[in-house]
Amino acid sequence: MIRIFQFTGLIFTFLSFVVSAEISLSKTELASTKKIINNLCIACHAIDGNSLIPVNPKLGGQHAAYITKQLKNFKSGLRENAVMAGMVANLTEKDMINLGQYFSEQDILLSLSEKNGIGSLGEEIFRAGLKSKGVAACASCHGPSGHGIPDKYPRLNAQHSQYTLSQLNSFRLELRKNDPDSVMRTIAQKLTEKEMQAVSDYIQGLR
Repeated sequence: MIRIFQFTGLIFTFLSFVVSAEISLSKTELASTKKIINNLCIACHAIDGNSLIPVNPKLGGQHAAYITKQLKNFKSGLRENAVMAGMVANLTEKDMINLGQYFSEQDILLSLSEKNGIGSLGEEIFRAGLKSKGVAACASCHGPSGHGIPDKYPRLNAQHSQYTLSQLNSFRLELRKNDPDSVMRTIAQKLTEKEMQAVSDYIQGLR
């Protein structure tokens, strides 16, 4: 009987640790963050960050630091977007940090590619790059499954292909300039529209 109580106690302790580990915001911070989301974010990105609108990015499961950086860039004007600039105008730095943390802890809804699966042009670009053009593999920075590297490279997998394509075009035309060392601008300017469509579609289906 004593062993049963000890075992049950261990399970309870373990589950308590898991639950607490998943909730990093305090009750006050969570309430404040959800209020901001309900007022500013929910219409385009949904409460859990899984936007159903393909031109708007999924935020669920994205690295916290990346989300916070983008919000700061929108506010400073380094990343230009009239809609987002208005949304972040009154946010404090702490608000943006908390939003990043909140969305990073939401599960991303997986998707399927439409045409670019195994053996496709999209897979080739993502996994091997295009050596003839000097285009490095996307996987070299974003990982073999597109999960990125926290605090360095964003998560890409399951992202709406329409959104990914729009960002590649923004980098190509230098309408978006907040990529460190111009890495994404350099890559996008070497890709054709067909190639960008293919890799965007492949990324959408990554697990």
